[in-house]
Amino acid sequence: MPELPEVETMRRGVAGIAGATIIAAERTPCAKRPIQIKPRIDHLNKRVAGVKIASVDRLGKRVVIRMETGDRIIMEPRMTGLVLVTDPPTDEHLRFRLRLKKCKHKELLFWDRRGLGQIALLSEKQYQAKLSDGSLGPDALEISRKDFPGRFNSSRREVKVALLEQSRIAGIGNIYASEILHLAHVHPQARCDRLSKKQWDRIFEFTVEVLETAIRHEGSTLSDGTYRNALNDEGSYQNEHRVYDRAGETCPSCGKGNVLRIVQAQRSTFYCKACQKKR
Repeated sequence: MPELPEVETMRRGVAGIAGATIIAAERTPCAKRPIQIKPRIDHLNKRVAGVKIASVDRLGKRVVIRMETGDRIIMEPRMTGLVLVTDPPTDEHLRFRLRLKKCKHKELLFWDRRGLGQIALLSEKQYQAKLSDGSLGPDALEISRKDFPGRFNSSRREVKVALLEQSRIAGIGNIYASEILHLAHVHPQARCDRLSKKQWDRIFEFTVEVLETAIRHEGSTLSDGTYRNALNDEGSYQNEHRVYDRAGETCPSCGKGNVLRIVQAQRSTFYCKACQKKR
């Protein structure tokens, strides 16, 4: 579930480890489904032990630990992963640990209830290759208004589905796509190539507004309680959701229509039929 606001909140929460030296990288004992760690943990540890952390960055929905050697540890939360510097929600789902020194935080933890997350150590060359291989588009908070429509407007795909494609733009997920399109008054099933310049301008505008506001609220903790920030506290943007997971409720924008739920690309989409007319 973690999308750009949640991952950016995690990044900010653990940014204080910059300047720390890694003592060791460990795959923690876990009886649950093992997460993918590449290379093998003993090889990964050999490359990072004794190395200083230069910065903590974000790449789309991934937290990136950049070291002074140029190597980077990429932590991808996927559905239920968390990056923490405090006690995890449970011990049984703890998957990975960086033990640290010369830092107020003694460790960086990766916790994952479902075990779908991934950790990879990339060299500078491998990282740059990943940036240029076409699998990841520009960051949703870095792309310009001018360039934004060109990532989508020749596609025949439904706009909600296209917004989730990380190769077009990185960071938007299921929750925020519904919220963005609702505020932009665009039907989620509208085809990208049939939207006007004015509609693309509104989508861009509310992409920035929704994501930045969600970051200020430290992300969305849904009813399952899985997402937590780096200090194991809840986010609060779920209280600001206008349509996501609010099927049957009166639309907060128009006060006329009810929020509907449909399925697109095997994911739930929420919208108001009155506000978001399909032309």
